[in-house]
Amino acid sequence: MAGKDCVKVAVRVRPFNKRERDAGSRCVVSMAANTITIQDPRNPQVRRTFTFDYAYWSHSGFVRNRDGLFAAEEPGGRYADQGSVFNDLGQGILENALQGYNATLLAYGQTGSGKSYSMVGYGPNKGLVPTLCERLFQAVRANQDSCQCQVFFSMLEIYNEQVIDLLSRGGRSLGGLRVREDQLRGFYVEGLRRVPCDSATRVEQLMEQGTRTRTTAATHMNANSSRSHMLIIAQLKQIFSKENITKQSNINLVDLAGSERQRSSGLEADRLKEGTAINVSLTTLGNVISSLADAALGKKAVHIPYRDSVLTKLLQSALGGNSRTVMIATLSPSDICYEESLSTLRYAERAKRIQNKAVVNESPTERLVKELKAENAKLVLRLSRLGQEGRKTEEETKELRRLLTHNEMQIKAIQTLWEQHLQEALKDWEMQYATITQERRMMQMHPYMLNINEDPQLSGVVKLFIQEGDWDVGLSEGTSRAIPIKGLGIQERHAVFTNEDRRVSVTPVAGAKVMVNGLPITYRTELQHLDRLILGSSSTYLFIGFPCERGADDWSRYDYDYFQSELAAAEGIHIPTLCEDQSQGSSQTDPSLLAVFYDYIKLIPMVTEANQMSQELSKGVEFKLEIKNLAMSDCRGRDLEKDIAVRVTSLENKQVWMWSKAKFINRKFLMEEVYHQQKQQQQQAESALGEGQGSGSKRLVLARDRDPFWDPLEPLHLGSAHLWLQSLAFRIPLEEQVEVLGPEGTEEAILQAQLLPCSPMGLPLGEEDILIDPTELLGKRLDFQLFLEQCCGLRWLKEAKNRGVQIGLRVYDCPQSFYTPAVWHNANPLLEHRVHFSAMRTSQDLLNYLQSSALVLELWGLQEGCADMVSSLEGLRLTPEGSFIIDKASAPDPSVMSDLRSSLRALHQDMEQLRSVNAALRKENSSLREQLNRGPEGGRGRVERHGSLRPSCDAELARALKVFYHSMTSLRAQLQRLRRHRPSEEADLLGLRLFVDEQSRLLRDFGEQLELSVTALKQDVATIVRRKRERSGIWS
Repeated sequence: MAGKDCVKVAVRVRPFNKRERDAGSRCVVSMAANTITIQDPRNPQVRRTFTFDYAYWSHSGFVRNRDGLFAAEEPGGRYADQGSVFNDLGQGILENALQGYNATLLAYGQTGSGKSYSMVGYGPNKGLVPTLCERLFQAVRANQDSCQCQVFFSMLEIYNEQVIDLLSRGGRSLGGLRVREDQLRGFYVEGLRRVPCDSATRVEQLMEQGTRTRTTAATHMNANSSRSHMLIIAQLKQIFSKENITKQSNINLVDLAGSERQRSSGLEADRLKEGTAINVSLTTLGNVISSLADAALGKKAVHIPYRDSVLTKLLQSALGGNSRTVMIATLSPSDICYEESLSTLRYAERAKRIQNKAVVNESPTERLVKELKAENAKLVLRLSRLGQEGRKTEEETKELRRLLTHNEMQIKAIQTLWEQHLQEALKDWEMQYATITQERRMMQMHPYMLNINEDPQLSGVVKLFIQEGDWDVGLSEGTSRAIPIKGLGIQERHAVFTNEDRRVSVTPVAGAKVMVNGLPITYRTELQHLDRLILGSSSTYLFIGFPCERGADDWSRYDYDYFQSELAAAEGIHIPTLCEDQSQGSSQTDPSLLAVFYDYIKLIPMVTEANQMSQELSKGVEFKLEIKNLAMSDCRGRDLEKDIAVRVTSLENKQVWMWSKAKFINRKFLMEEVYHQQKQQQQQAESALGEGQGSGSKRLVLARDRDPFWDPLEPLHLGSAHLWLQSLAFRIPLEEQVEVLGPEGTEEAILQAQLLPCSPMGLPLGEEDILIDPTELLGKRLDFQLFLEQCCGLRWLKEAKNRGVQIGLRVYDCPQSFYTPAVWHNANPLLEHRVHFSAMRTSQDLLNYLQSSALVLELWGLQEGCADMVSSLEGLRLTPEGSFIIDKASAPDPSVMSDLRSSLRALHQDMEQLRSVNAALRKENSSLREQLNRGPEGGRGRVERHGSLRPSCDAELARALKVFYHSMTSLRAQLQRLRRHRPSEEADLLGLRLFVDEQSRLLRDFGEQLELSVTALKQDVATIVRRKRERSGIWS
């Protein structure tokens, strides 16, 4: 009877990789026994704790010994090496298989978290799979006297819901292999090759063959290996002759696709669902695990969606079925991978609740033998009874002998079949061994190109040898001097490689894309040892020169990222340019900038491939990488967080879209689906045409709402300008022309804007209303108007006339943005848009905002068919005069408005009384003025001087302050423009770099001196005014 076994779950934490070390990453994962705690880097107080069956700390505390093995620094240290992981996980899987149970090992985690290292290993640090195979055949040899063991090995890959046989001797079938269902076997792959093996060495050779096929298939299908699942199936059959028992078990070793999730912050929803067929297997696996976890908790009528994907069909026995299953989840401990690591831990937490029902497997044939032997025993007993009774037993004896003969023939057939399989496999291996031997010999004789793949496990697998003479590289295989390669953007005849006089050169064919060391070439170029080549869109190769040129160079540093970094540097994107705006005193690169750089180089090949697919599918769409907010700042002048975006342009009508990184990655996978469907249609049409049954290929037609190359038009953020608000704190009007700078620092337009202090009714204030001390505003009402007059030199309109623009802004604590009316078809449009803002009682917070912040004016681009942006009044409050209230903390509370009205009525009554008193005082004043006019001239002159002194002084001081603050604001704007100034890309880089460094230092000094002098001047003026007030009562 089958017992219930829960899935055992292990978690392993890897060391920091190069990217994380360069970014100065912080470890947010801690471990104690089998408990793992992860800390939110944004809120260190938030910690989440998980407990699993096994937990392995492989992050720190290790050294590499003489044999190249990673081991703990000190005996008994906490570091978990490959051997420790196998002893806990692999040994259990092996023992279960030898007992006749099905066993499954799942490796789960984000791309680059250490799945492949744990499963396969690297160099002498062998992973679970090769070690398990070694121990399996050791057990086979140890038990060869008591049983006969047969081991069959299969290796497949699932990509885009297609099954690829990695050990197939023939070509790849169109659409992949089919997954069938049998009542006894369950789901299985029809036509999957099962190779008999008699040693661990043979298994390693088959894994190398499978890796080579996987590399070729990935290049041919334009596939990303991190999005594919790899399954290794070892089928063990143990025949115990004496006991007449056959135990048969399947060992499934599964390296799942990368589990990275899209960050939820700041990402827009895509109208086309993320993942589709490429991600459906991993998504369905999560749904299956969640459903099984619910069922384990006692939830009734739970549907398990095994049939929703190829992967879950093949893993049905491993999850909730007849198997003993182990999952190893691998984590990055870096703070920049917090979201992905937390998602992995939650996934593993659900998986450990799954309950399987494992039984010892007996094949139908052996059960029949047992049944026949039992029947024979009954027949023998019956024969003896019949003999004693004297009855004839000839018929029963014949039947018994027939059954025994049939059984012996079946056993012999099984034995013969196994021997035949081994002989066929041996012949295949002899052919492969000859090929491998010839390859090694040629490596010592000729230069060659070595493939470099994003997956390190697939790098260095393909070698293209360049012997003497001219060699045509491309899709064509028609000539004896052709080197066939496949990949996106590869032409029939792509380039000619020439090996002459011990020199190798490459000559691109017209229209072919060939890059050497990050730069495109169009003419014959001589290659040097360790040059980097990119053929087509993304077929990357490292050139290995003649044996005499090879020294002790470290080839490992030329990984996939190195190739992409060269491409980025050729485009002017590298760490120094990204970090040149950093504070000069910082010795460490900003981790966020490094993250942006690595995102950029990750997307370079994807953008190139998307452009190639667009070209081949005649979509007329061009993709270009941009760094969002590269030269942009917030209202306080602080740099905005930088991110990667992809600019999408329709070449026919100049329509433009801006996609986030996450949206582009999703669309890229959808484009691959469309591309593969188109290629399959072409192949089917060509095949039918060759048989005289067709008329040629037809282009795949998609509805526009299902086309991944198209999107509805939306407003585009073109850039922003800063209008500093400091003059409002002194109630001084400001009129300025400000530059609208794009995300990468380009000038998009010039905007003429005014800030006008005004009365509640919108009337401009006079010079006598200028304030000397901004604190005089506290508790008082402040009104001002923003007047956007004109926008000049719109680059957006110069590129295409059928476009429009709007200006958007948000002031202080207003919850909604304000937008100007849309203007179309004019590169220098008149805006003439005025907005009135009011603070009912100016608070200290608002005053600080005015003195230190700017109004960020955002320029938005519109296209035909795109809806205008509309200002929403939701959450906004208006004054009785119709202006917008911005300082809500000081605005009157509606709940006390009734009290204010009653107080207002009382004030009106007091006002009437004061008016009557005032009338009496005026009458008395007039009589006193007549008496003074009749007095001495000296007295009259003194009064005249005293009366005229205040307005003359106030006017003079106001004019001086106005000129001073106007000049100060202009200088500040000039300083901002100079700081953002960038030299021309065509200039000499070395000279310009020195010039920019020197100019940056001078500008920094100038800015500091300017700020100091302005501050000192303001303090001096305020001090002088206060002293004059204290010495004389004329201004009081």
